[in-house]
Amino acid sequence: MGGGIGIIMLRESLSSLKAYRGGVTVNRRLVNRGWIQTLPFKMRFRQSRLYISVIPPVAIGFIVGALSAIMGIGGGFIVVPAMIYLLRMPTNVVMGTSLLQIIAVTALTTVLQATSNYAVDIILAGLLVVGGVVGAQLGVRTGARLRGEQLRLLLAIVVLAVGAGLAWQLVVRPTDLYSLSLEAP
Repeated sequence: MGGGIGIIMLRESLSSLKAYRGGVTVNRRLVNRGWIQTLPFKMRFRQSRLYISVIPPVAIGFIVGALSAIMGIGGGFIVVPAMIYLLRMPTNVVMGTSLLQIIAVTALTTVLQATSNYAVDIILAGLLVVGGVVGAQLGVRTGARLRGEQLRLLLAIVVLAVGAGLAWQLVVRPTDLYSLSLEAP
């Protein structure tokens, strides 16, 4: 699934960049949202300049929350493409919105994992947080210099790289084979 989304994002961002270089402006806002426009409970989101039903964002949030709790992912690989392509949010607003959503979901998921499974390595998590904070500062500065098409291209490359890495791990024999058994040694 991630590879397909990555390919779609790559094609779309490359065609947008090609059109931009050719002097043609591409207005993605004119694209028909189809079924999303027919849903009830519409709300205006001023920062995103959207007028859509609250149902798709809640559904996307539910899926991301469930996957965060089950697999330990932050959800960025799901929520960012969903906001760009399903909700049609501007890319510069997607990044900040995604980060705030991920903070809230992962904070709650971390507390739940720590209290129910005792499955949190505090030292390792602290080191990852330090690296993440420094990386976020660099990312904010870099992202401010890029246009939406360039950000989507970068995200497409990252999604494809992660998909390729996962596919590679499925076919390569691991160097450290082990087995689990219920018997005591």
